Amino acid sequence: MRYAFLVETYATERIKVASVWSEFRDEDLPFRPRQGDPRGRSVHEQMVHQCVSEDLWFRNMLGIDVAALPLPAQETRLEFIKRYAEDSAKRLSVLHAKDDAWWESDTNFFDVKRSRAWVIVRRIAHTSHHRGQLMAMLRMLGRDVHSNYGPTADTGGLMANHAPTIYSYGSLEELISAESMGGRKATLPGSSGKPVTERPG
Repeated sequence: MRYAFLVETYATERIKVASVWSEFRDEDLPFRPRQGDPRGRSVHEQMVHQCVSEDLWFRNMLGIDVAALPLPAQETRLEFIKRYAEDSAKRLSVLHAKDDAWWESDTNFFDVKRSRAWVIVRRIAHTSHHRGQLMAMLRMLGRDVHSNYGPTADTGGLMANHAPTIYSYGSLEELISAESMGGRKATLPGSSGKPVTERPG
């Protein structure tokens, strides 16, 4: 199938969402980039937005309805992770079954027509954008950050310094199981004081 790479990308993106959410604590949920300024979503509001907006995009633009309420009954960090993991797994299963004609056919993207492949690319970019905002908020909170695409300051710094990629967990199933018991993320070596910039010293 010509668009298998988009299915594979969505499969990995859903794991990255849950991984970043797992780096927060329940007491972090009210935190926002600038306290008292409602223009910047809180951690909680970002989780709500991810769950609700992805449900709306898939149902209204792609015709994929997982027949579930998009938000967990209890809006805790772990319950958001479990709700999103379950719903996104169902969406992934449906995407696996779609043929090239489905991906190439047009659908409504707000007030314009776009192919379903185009919509999925935009959905992945939308998800990545908000996940990046949350990773910046982890830094504001002074938290360590595991890999999401490659090395981070906490996994050893730059790729040029041979820093490894270290994910918090090996799989989404492992993440949910471990976080349900208090968490046991992969150990991070830290940057050892090396600068995390590509600019020559």
